[in-house]
Amino acid sequence: MSAGDQKNGGDKPEGPVPAADVWPEVERAERLARGAALKWASGVFCRPEHLERLSQYRKRESQRTTSIHTRLKSMVQSYLEGVGWGLEQLREARSELNQVSQALKKAGLESDQNLEGLKSLERLREVSVQHRQLVAAVSNLPRLYSVRSLVLETQRLVESRRLLEAHARLMDLEHWQDDILWQLHGAASSTGSKLSPEDQQLVDKYFSGVGQLVDALAKELWAVVSSSLALARQNPTPFVSAVRIVEREEALDRVLLEERSGTNGRPLPPGRPRCWRTSFFQVLEEAVSARFRSVSYLHTRGPGLAGHLSALQHGIMADLATVRHLLEHCVPPHYHLTGAYLRASHRCLHTHLAQVSSWDLESGEIFAVLNWVLHIYNSPDMMGHPELVAEMEREDLGPLISSEGLELLQNKYVQSVRKSVSEWMHKALQVELQDWQRDQEPDTDHEGFYQTSLPTIITQMLEENARVALMIGASLRDQTIQMGLYEMENLLNRFREALVDFGKEHRRDPNNSKSKFYLHYLLASISNCIILKKSTESLQQQQSSRSAGRFSRTPPNPLAALDRAVRRACRLVMDQLLLELQPFLPGLLTRPWLVQGDPTPKLCRVLEHHLELYGRVRLPCRQRLQEEAQWLTVVEYVRALMQKRLVCRSADERKQLAQQILQDDQLFREIFHSLEAEGSVPEVNPLALLPVIADFIRLKDPNMLTLEVSGLAAKYPDISEEHVSVLLDVRGDVSRDVRGSVLDLLEQSAPPLPAGYRPIFSDILVPPSTMAFCLPTAKCA
Repeated sequence: MSAGDQKNGGDKPEGPVPAADVWPEVERAERLARGAALKWASGVFCRPEHLERLSQYRKRESQRTTSIHTRLKSMVQSYLEGVGWGLEQLREARSELNQVSQALKKAGLESDQNLEGLKSLERLREVSVQHRQLVAAVSNLPRLYSVRSLVLETQRLVESRRLLEAHARLMDLEHWQDDILWQLHGAASSTGSKLSPEDQQLVDKYFSGVGQLVDALAKELWAVVSSSLALARQNPTPFVSAVRIVEREEALDRVLLEERSGTNGRPLPPGRPRCWRTSFFQVLEEAVSARFRSVSYLHTRGPGLAGHLSALQHGIMADLATVRHLLEHCVPPHYHLTGAYLRASHRCLHTHLAQVSSWDLESGEIFAVLNWVLHIYNSPDMMGHPELVAEMEREDLGPLISSEGLELLQNKYVQSVRKSVSEWMHKALQVELQDWQRDQEPDTDHEGFYQTSLPTIITQMLEENARVALMIGASLRDQTIQMGLYEMENLLNRFREALVDFGKEHRRDPNNSKSKFYLHYLLASISNCIILKKSTESLQQQQSSRSAGRFSRTPPNPLAALDRAVRRACRLVMDQLLLELQPFLPGLLTRPWLVQGDPTPKLCRVLEHHLELYGRVRLPCRQRLQEEAQWLTVVEYVRALMQKRLVCRSADERKQLAQQILQDDQLFREIFHSLEAEGSVPEVNPLALLPVIADFIRLKDPNMLTLEVSGLAAKYPDISEEHVSVLLDVRGDVSRDVRGSVLDLLEQSAPPLPAGYRPIFSDILVPPSTMAFCLPTAKCA
């Protein structure tokens, strides 16, 4: 045992240290291995006969253990060899580090010794810098003395528009200025400092004329570019010179930018990069916009706006022809001058038309703008020209007015037209009301129907507005038609109110001379409504199906307003018929009437006169008037019967009354035979009621009245007990028992009104019976 071992572990017992004390994992691994071996052996040798193969298993496991030991020894040997090689490398590295450290210490000592020698060279460096500055100053003296004269000469060349020569002199001056600044910058850099502001200001002051020359030359260049369209037709040489100067400047900008980003890092001269090519296109666009800025609001009002747009069209196309055929050949191909002019024109037009659209325009002016934007601008006569289509597609300029702007402009157009249409409709209605007061019949058309100027004015106005709007597009046409239908509905509502006032005025003074042709103008109004209905249906058919859901407002319903106006006019006509029949109605169904038959012929003459006038009305309202007149006649006839002016006293009187009713019925049928001739007999013919009443009155056996009333109620389910009671009173021979049974039967068999049935008895009120005064006996009660 060595001394170190005696010192450190002398108190420990000698001998091998158990593996379990040093490596606890070994003991655990051994236990796991033994457990696994026992598990395996218990599975393999579970029966006595399996012990015969024990020697085979022992031999196989011995060979496996030997192989594992061999691989472990080989691996440990390889690991030990690697550790040894690594230790050798570490020894060599330590030796080399010691050598480098010694060399660095020696170099540091030598550097400290050389610092003293460098201090003696500082004076020599200062003298060298001064020498270089003096050499630069001597070499630049001729240039410096000639700067002022060269500036004056360049100024003279610029004023005489000898632009290329002036630009060459200017480039020389700028080159001298840049060289001097670079030399001063280099001298300052050699001393480790920057160029002093005093030196910079001195150079700038000495070359101050150069900056003024640049501005003067640029001003002349842009003047030439802005007048390039005029110069191209006369002498394009100045324009070509301007383009060459712009290209020189662009090339010089590229060179200076490359030098700045290069290894030497030369700074950019003052005012660089100039980007004159960009300024060239800006000046070109400004020249184009100058055409539009000169247009004022007053110069383009009314019809002048269409002329202004036409002048713009011709001016732009003439300028484009000049650009394509003359200026395009004066510039490099990559300029795409035609495309640049198209862009500039399009932007300026966009701005100009936006300004025009914001004005308070009339409908004709808005139409001119919309037509020019949507049709003329993209037509073959303008931007759709075959030689410009390719340029337009390449530039992708977009719409001249946005979709929102177009929609706003179209809405303004519709509102302007609406105002005009409303005013014209109001004037037309006033003229119509004045025509109603004329002391002559209304005018007739080629077919002999009454009419006035109102439907012609309204129809032509709406159709013309729709036709003009269609020139812009189907959408605007639909909006215009929709607006026209709204105004038509408003007009018809006012027209119906005017008819009501017309009827009231006539009723206040029926004998007024102005009311002589009252009925004629009512019939003319009905014919007018028929014409307006056809016009309305035609306008509705012109609307596209897509326009129905595009309007947020409730859609107009002029046909309903037309129907209301026609109904009101027909009612007034019937009121007039009733007014003319009224003097003869009290004489109906009286004893003089029973004996003489008067006043039925007079009634027939009134009816014949009215039916003759109804023939001046167009179908289907003529038929409607005839049916209403027939209905009114029967209702008033039956109402006269309900008055009980005549009560039969005998069977002969009942027979005579029935015969007279049948004679009147025959007269009425002869008057209204035109309805049957036209095949327009209504489903419930009111004249059929008179023979039924006649049969009821002349019935000989009162006991058969129950059956007769049953048939009467079946045909006319709206007949009431009061009506039947009056008919029984007129007969004059009905006992109380028969009356009671008849009325009971009517009460029990009251059928509901069938669909489509027009009540007739509901319009006939039975006057209340006047009871004679009697004492309040139990029987009366």
